[in-house]
Amino acid sequence: MRSHRWFTPWLLLLPAVVWVLVFSIYPFVNTVILSFTNARPLRGGQFTGIENYVRLAQDPMLANALVTTFVYVIACVPLLTVVPLLLAMLVHKPVPGIGFFRTTAYFPVIASVVVVSLIWSWLFDSRGVVNQTLEFLHLVNAPIPFLVDRWLLLGTSILLTVWKGLGYYMVVYLAALGNVAPELHEAAAIDGAGAFRRFLHVTVPGVRGAMTLVAALVAVSAMRIFSELYVLTNGSGGPGGESMSIVMMVKQVGSGLNGQVGYASAVSVVLFLLTLLPLLLIGWLNNRDSGGTLGARA
Repeated sequence: MRSHRWFTPWLLLLPAVVWVLVFSIYPFVNTVILSFTNARPLRGGQFTGIENYVRLAQDPMLANALVTTFVYVIACVPLLTVVPLLLAMLVHKPVPGIGFFRTTAYFPVIASVVVVSLIWSWLFDSRGVVNQTLEFLHLVNAPIPFLVDRWLLLGTSILLTVWKGLGYYMVVYLAALGNVAPELHEAAAIDGAGAFRRFLHVTVPGVRGAMTLVAALVAVSAMRIFSELYVLTNGSGGPGGESMSIVMMVKQVGSGLNGQVGYASAVSVVLFLLTLLPLLLIGWLNNRDSGGTLGARA
């Protein structure tokens, strides 16, 4: 240790620091600066103050994108926080053949989101497998507009997102369940607690940290949803762009030779600020529950 120079740790950190500065910090700062300009792809912009943000406040496209994004967050966070936990509990016990079911549940995670979204669009098309099956069984008289109606399209996309993310968050919960002592379940069972009460009072407190992590990851991913909706709507955001997410809006207004880079940057800054909201809320709820638990123990 004495032979090392003072700059040795900095040399070891240098590649990571350069990477973060070049690909994270600089793009973020540049985006904030561009949001106050009228920049275009092929020419520099002029400073316009808060004009882009004033325009955003009056843009109906942003209103639709906010509704789509928040519906996505409200639907995906509880589903992808609870359902993977239940799935992890089903495959947690070491019984013969359980590895097969764990692997099967994880397959959607490693599949390309674009490929899966294309398959999903073929399944739920007006002449797709789902509609043809429903018509064959005489359950419907006309094709259901899964990919045309705004709310059905959102529901289809949310179902796709949940199905694809189950395996990933299941693995997170499997690691957390391994830290829950079996003796706690045995003691609760001896005291007469049923399976549901053991789940609420033993399992959930034991994986609370993992649940907070999963909720935060899902919230950020849902706020930045793009690929599923983009593929299902062929990039249009649905009829009239009603199902367009915020990231899709950034792509639409900022791409192309005549793209409004400054305006798209303002949308990106708004998205960044909105992404902080669920993270702060989840952190506050977690701290409040932790404080309440510590207070009760005291």
